[in-house]
Amino acid sequence: MSYATAEALQAAVYARLAGDGALAALVGDAIHDAVPPGTPPGLFVLIGEERASDASDRSGAGAEHRLTISVVGSLAGFRALKAAAAAVGDALAAPPLPALARGRLVGLWFERAEARRARGTGGAELRRIDMVWRARTEDDPAP
Repeated sequence: MSYATAEALQAAVYARLAGDGALAALVGDAIHDAVPPGTPPGLFVLIGEERASDASDRSGAGAEHRLTISVVGSLAGFRALKAAAAAVGDALAAPPLPALARGRLVGLWFERAEARRARGTGGAELRRIDMVWRARTEDDPAP
């Protein structure tokens, strides 16, 4: 197994989301890998939790990543969050994702989503859509 491609995968996902005009029209530049400090924006994208498992084979080291990308908002209702989640999905489905700084992305597939209510800092009610994407990477360490 190689977890060495994880940072490069996250950077490529961030670059794709940050450069997508449709998503920017909905959330601006509010794409983060940690909950923003202080009062977060009313609607933002969070590149979050990840699980990785071995996907090595005879050709070399590899990993399968389950990457959670969330749309979080303090807005009433889920409509705006669902529109932003659709924009995330459209952006990630548009091939090709930027080249990884290390390794190679074999594929990126939507796996599932869950829309739910959550509690934010100070007990504020939030809405949240967690989308899980499955990515397969191969590592090609420099000689």
